[in-house]
Amino acid sequence: MLDLLFHSKTAFRNQELKIQQAASIVSIESMKNAATEVKKLKNSPLESISCCGVSLDGTWQKRGYSSHDGCVSCISIYTGKILDIEIMSRFCRICLKKAKVPDAASNAHVCCNHMGSASSMETVGAYRIFELSEYHRKLQYTDYYGEGDCKAYESVKSMYAPNTVNKLECIGHVQKRAGSHLRKLKKKYVKGLGEKGKLTDNFIDKLQKYYGIAIRSNTKKLATMQNAVIAAFYHCCSSAKKSMHGQCPTGTDSWCKFQKAKALVKIFTAKAPGLPQNILNIVKPRYFKLCDQKLLEKCLHGLTQNANESFDGVLWNIVPKQNFVELQSLKLGAYIAVLQFNVGASGLLKVINKLGFNAGSYMIRVLKLYDYRRINEAERHSLPFTKLKRKKKKKKHELSERKKGLHQEEKEGVTYHSGEF
Repeated sequence: MLDLLFHSKTAFRNQELKIQQAASIVSIESMKNAATEVKKLKNSPLESISCCGVSLDGTWQKRGYSSHDGCVSCISIYTGKILDIEIMSRFCRICLKKAKVPDAASNAHVCCNHMGSASSMETVGAYRIFELSEYHRKLQYTDYYGEGDCKAYESVKSMYAPNTVNKLECIGHVQKRAGSHLRKLKKKYVKGLGEKGKLTDNFIDKLQKYYGIAIRSNTKKLATMQNAVIAAFYHCCSSAKKSMHGQCPTGTDSWCKFQKAKALVKIFTAKAPGLPQNILNIVKPRYFKLCDQKLLEKCLHGLTQNANESFDGVLWNIVPKQNFVELQSLKLGAYIAVLQFNVGASGLLKVINKLGFNAGSYMIRVLKLYDYRRINEAERHSLPFTKLKRKKKKKKHELSERKKGLHQEEKEGVTYHSGEF
């Protein structure tokens, strides 16, 4: 329409590099401002080094630990803003070309910055962030909130002095751990454990949910939290034939329907099948490992890594997972993601100014409108009514899909079975 020639690859890369440099300066400034906010909240002098807690998580462009690209985000638990990121790639097109053709000329270029495996990116990224925290942000990350999926904590626990970094658990991941432990147990006992009326997937999901609720409802109180997770186990295992609600809270305000009915002098009829005694004896030791005070003590804060997961979503929305990019493009996308996460879409105006342009009134209006809509949508999604509606919709969809699948299988007969055809 404009009748212009398209850019060559070199020209496009040069323009991309200019934008990346501008975005880098503005996003680093945004992260420094986030560090200053932390200091102000803690009433610490701006020039002195302060201690604070951070949640740290790694994300990859491709699943299965075979990704060339990854990013580690470090977010303040006080402000919910990004304090630092480490953008990593183990792919370099120029080095790859030189390996195939040794005589090929190679000028100075942006090379990969990670030589290990994809699974080690989070560990290496965490180490780099903690190593430079005092120099770049005037902060010491003495409380580490992580999911325990990698050795990242082991690499940083003695960064400032021996064992000065305290490890705390993300309660969302601890809740998931309860479900994964029971599923592993079910696989171990292949015969009979997962049959109807026993340790089914639905029962595991129910127990995992009650375990998470027990932790979230009893933060700051270790003994109460431990009693609650134990009570949740016996509550879920109870049936009409065998009632085990002795440890559930009593009174008319109790979440336990049995105890509530008892307080109101009503008859309660249990509908849940519970667990047979022989299955309960197998499951109990595995579940009670998750009721250990050493583990629950790390959950007393009641915090999660949801902020990191949210940033991951923003990043891969800008840099789509289905399109592979090299380090330069990944850095550009990550810096823009940091600005959107910390400041909002209007943070891009500073990048435009840094490039030497003046943003027009329509652009300013649209970016502010985008931020306004995003805040409204987030507030709406956080309402209890919306959360309940979302859960019901999800449950209804899962049930519908399961019924549809069973109906199709009955109609088609056996079409696939290992070694049967």
